[in-house]
Amino acid sequence: MRVESIRNVWPVAVALATLALAPAGCAREQPAGAAPPPPEVAYVELVPSRVPLTAELPGRTSPYLVAEVRPQVNGLLRRRAFEEGSDVRAGALLYEIDPAPYQAVYNQAQAALGVAEANLPALRTRTARLKELVAIDAAGQQDLDDANAALAQAEANVVSARAAIEAARVNLSYTPLRAPISGRTGKSSITPGALVTAYQPIPLTTITQLDPIYVDVTQSSAELLMLRRRLANGQLERPESQKNRVQLLLEDGTPYAHKGTLRFRDVTVDPTTGSISLRLVFPNPDHVLLPGMFVRAVVEDAVDEQGLLVPQQAVTRDPKGQAVAHVVKADGSVEQRVLTIDRGVGQSWLVTAGVSAGDRVVVEGMQSIRPGSPVRAVPFTAGAPAPQGAAPAQGSPSPTGAGK
Repeated sequence: MRVESIRNVWPVAVALATLALAPAGCAREQPAGAAPPPPEVAYVELVPSRVPLTAELPGRTSPYLVAEVRPQVNGLLRRRAFEEGSDVRAGALLYEIDPAPYQAVYNQAQAALGVAEANLPALRTRTARLKELVAIDAAGQQDLDDANAALAQAEANVVSARAAIEAARVNLSYTPLRAPISGRTGKSSITPGALVTAYQPIPLTTITQLDPIYVDVTQSSAELLMLRRRLANGQLERPESQKNRVQLLLEDGTPYAHKGTLRFRDVTVDPTTGSISLRLVFPNPDHVLLPGMFVRAVVEDAVDEQGLLVPQQAVTRDPKGQAVAHVVKADGSVEQRVLTIDRGVGQSWLVTAGVSAGDRVVVEGMQSIRPGSPVRAVPFTAGAPAPQGAAPAQGSPSPTGAGK
């Protein structure tokens, strides 16, 4: 009896399962010849924004001032008055050469001056008396001429003695070697007790001024010509508040704490590289920057008040290597545009031709579209703010960081 019940129930269950599956299968079937729906793409709408134009230029640091300390007189070095690697002020004592020989020469010159000056009164008196005697024909003219010559020679001896004193004083003043500039000293090439010579080729030490410090960078002459042309045409502006302002990136990519200024651009172009040298000046109170470091300078050239920034993910390259982007037209179809790119700004490209304000540039879904095909365009959201420089359409969040 139990077996017969199972046999009776089994056909009914099979029939019910067939009825349950039949509508679902019919629902998935599509009428023959029906066109697929247009692909969905996400877009951003371009709006003009204020875009500061900067140029990141490589360069190296160099000291602001460098002074090589050399002796100006011969002598025995008595002592060194500084610690190697220490900071010194201009005029501080660095070395001392034995002054005894030069002091003796100075004293001797002073004595010679005293002798020369002692002869003058008697010669002047004799000359004056001879003038009176010659006037009354009591003395010969030759005697007066001899007296005048002797007086002139004595006066010249006084002048010579005074010059000898000055020379001895100058040489004596060179025995203490003082710092010509303020800065940091290097290692000393000589020790006390050694003999030094005047103007020797090897400096005793070197003083380097590190605050402020120079940064020498190079810029392409073609970029400079383009910038000047766009400034002259009024396409760009250069606010006085930002003129010659420079930021610095250290070797590890971290920004330097202090801002610098552009001191000057060189007047010649390097024929091997086609670049122009720029000299920048940065404050360096903590001596973070040392001579010879590799850095990157971010120079603020100008400002584009109506710049158009296209997200980098929306730009591709065609077979010719041209930068292209897809724009959604008013009729819902897609058009491919060739772009003229000026430079990268953050995560966007600054575009000077190919698109205009209000264009809807495709950001996502480009793989499933082709020029001229219809699409279903939706504002770009992706769960985050829109890319830099793009303003989403109605209902989508505003982009952050545009033009900064």
